Amino acid sequence: MKKRSKKYEEARKLVDKNKLYSKEEAVSLVKKTSISKFDGSVDIAIKLNLDTKKADQQIRSAIVLPHGTGKSLKVLVIAKGDKAKEAKDAGADYVGDVDMIEKIEKENWFDFDTIIATPDMMPQLGRIGKTLGPKGLMPNPKTGGVTMDVAKAVEDVKEGRLEFRADSYGIIHAIIGKVSFSENDLLDNLNAFVSNILKLKPSTVKGEYVQSIAISSTMGPAIKITKDFDK
Repeated sequence: MKKRSKKYEEARKLVDKNKLYSKEEAVSLVKKTSISKFDGSVDIAIKLNLDTKKADQQIRSAIVLPHGTGKSLKVLVIAKGDKAKEAKDAGADYVGDVDMIEKIEKENWFDFDTIIATPDMMPQLGRIGKTLGPKGLMPNPKTGGVTMDVAKAVEDVKEGRLEFRADSYGIIHAIIGKVSFSENDLLDNLNAFVSNILKLKPSTVKGEYVQSIAISSTMGPAIKITKDFDK
């Protein structure tokens, strides 16, 4: 069994693992149980009742959180002509077309966090899909990564657009802010994120949709939350 640090053990004593905390209690507690020396992230894990083998129960989407994630992302835009200029003007970190695709392919270059592409560039980008896919970098229309409105897409990412997907176990992991955020800002982000998940409920899901919700700080203990977000 992995040996936990003394700080972690002290933080864990503050959390009753058998209790379901209110949203307000959980947000307050997640700040108190942060043990990292740096400004840690506040992570959320939501277990959903999904059969991810079914295409209509594979959840993948994106949201711009009210107060962002606290993380600054580098954006690569694959576009030509006017759309490339729009991307540069909007603040994209890197802009190009075939030249950038070849740079990734030949130089194993990944100095970016997300890719936005215009639809016409997707056939060329698809050539390196096997490289981008496993890293979660392949642009997807469902998350706003494939669009003609590249300026809006870049602005959304810079403002804190958060992409997420359910894994094979039906669990969604995401960052909803930083420990340094105020309790009110974390609560706003938490409410917005969970509300978005509720709206994405597939019509074919039978029974209880949300099975559990928990938040934690980087390296901190998990705090289970009540599931009354729809009330």
